[in-house]
Amino acid sequence: MVNAQQSDPVASADGSAATVAETRRHRSGFWAVAFALVIVMASATLPSPLYGLYRIRDHLSSLTVTVIYAIFAAGTIAALLSVQFIVSRAGRRGAMLGAVATMMAAAGLLAAWKALPGLLIGRLITGVGVGLAAGTAFVYLIELRARANPGGSPARAQTIGSAATVGALGLGPLIAGCLAEWAGSPLTLPYLIFVGLGAIALIGLVGAPETGIPAAAGKSQASGSSRSGKVLVPGAVATLAAFAANGLFAGLSGLFLATTLHHPSHALSGVSLFLVFSSGVAAQLATIRLPASRVLALGTISMLIGLALLVTAVRLSTPSLALFLVSGALIGAGAGAVFKGTTGLVLGATAPENRLAATSDLLIALYVGLSIPVIGAGVALDRGTSPADTVLGFAILVGLGVAGAGALLGRGLQSAPGAA
Repeated sequence: MVNAQQSDPVASADGSAATVAETRRHRSGFWAVAFALVIVMASATLPSPLYGLYRIRDHLSSLTVTVIYAIFAAGTIAALLSVQFIVSRAGRRGAMLGAVATMMAAAGLLAAWKALPGLLIGRLITGVGVGLAAGTAFVYLIELRARANPGGSPARAQTIGSAATVGALGLGPLIAGCLAEWAGSPLTLPYLIFVGLGAIALIGLVGAPETGIPAAAGKSQASGSSRSGKVLVPGAVATLAAFAANGLFAGLSGLFLATTLHHPSHALSGVSLFLVFSSGVAAQLATIRLPASRVLALGTISMLIGLALLVTAVRLSTPSLALFLVSGALIGAGAGAVFKGTTGLVLGATAPENRLAATSDLLIALYVGLSIPVIGAGVALDRGTSPADTVLGFAILVGLGVAGAGALLGRGLQSAPGAA
């Protein structure tokens, strides 16, 4: 007897239509999550070109600016440490909705509260939103891609996730810097624009499907954790060191441009940061067909060359703006490639149920790199160290960190060949 369901063309057509609709829903959800990630991540560096204006408005010292960075970092890291618990209760979509809503609340507060306490609290809340989005979106994108295209490689989702994470960090300063230079209300308008963009992101996320992968048995979790641990620690160190250089640009490039290079333009400050982070995206896209280990090696080389040129740019008898920008592009490209390489290696050595935790660990390293070292540089400048000497010491530490972590990661790969 012929199976009734197989012989019913209407039922077959309905099943096919449902499958197509579900695939489309996952695809549209993928791009909705990517857009939300970009908007939230851009808010992380949105005020970077504006700190000169905040210095004037609130009479800020270099040390106070570094405290603002520390508060942002604290909010981000706290959220990243909590993201597994939050996702287990609210799901991936719920965590992303919360991240966007938190970013919008922070932006509204920064636009409305025109005083130092408002800036401090607003940046703390921004950090929470950024940590929620960064800790959730990367794995969410991979899972949405897998459901939309079950036979496809996760490489495209990984590339889009890392490119959105890095590229958005340059988008925020570009928008804020250009608005500060050519539009009115520079300490209000950028935040209101991001409230509007956040509302669009919320609408897109409402239709995104949930994906969460159930936790596997303790045995498989332990196995994945043991295997990934051999590459996670050096991978996190490499990520931290690479983004420490990006953090220096994000926190102090405006100061260097105004005092050392004598170019105080807010737009130029925003463009320089956009150049740094967009170069990271370009490096990730240019290396899409290369294995993660090769991408990491190329990123390390680019970082070391960029650091050498940065030291040269600020120590010349007549500091060079062109060399400063070229060094920023090379450092940004190197950091983007290092992040892509370490992410690929670590996730390749990690069981699916443990990828959220591994991603959070790498992102904690990224935000520690973006925030904590620039605090040290700010303290050094506040105590009278010259910008040229600060950059030299910073470059030496970052160069040793990236090169040393790369060597340790290579050793870890020898005992975890599947990661390569």
